[in-house]
Amino acid sequence: KELKVCEAKTDKSSVDEPPEVELKDLPPHLEYAFLEGDNKLPVIIAKELEDEDKSALKKVLKSHKRAIAWKLSDIQGINPEFFTHKILIEEDYKLAVQHQRRVNPKIHDVIKKEVEKLLDVGLIYPIFDSPWVSPVHCVTKKGGFTIVDNEENELIPTRLVTG
Repeated sequence: KELKVCEAKTDKSSVDEPPEVELKDLPPHLEYAFLEGDNKLPVIIAKELEDEDKSALKKVLKSHKRAIAWKLSDIQGINPEFFTHKILIEEDYKLAVQHQRRVNPKIHDVIKKEVEKLLDVGLIYPIFDSPWVSPVHCVTKKGGFTIVDNEENELIPTRLVTG
């Protein structure tokens, strides 16, 4: 199969027209630094750096800011079809119910942690109003369950043991 040669698009770079970005809360050891103005072209740096190290790092990043892909469209020479995914949904398509797959509890914990990481960095996001995603329903068991607080004040469902 031959590689497809793509022509460079003449879209304006994010360096020329910096996009508006939503800054999220960072862990305590990190902070935002801006390469242009007060709120333009943010980068994340270590908070523990000395002031002279921070300014030296910002100077290097400013001199090479075109090398940073601020948006996917800033990546030169890669066809957008390669890094985008489209789901084509027809208006009258019938929804199909798929039963939830069960996995080993240890694997389930690993999957849960990975999904939480992806949610935290914004690579994935929940869709609440889609007919394609069924809502979660909590149903009590025969014996019932009680919600209790643990040491970290998290609510945990606990089954009542009778007999």
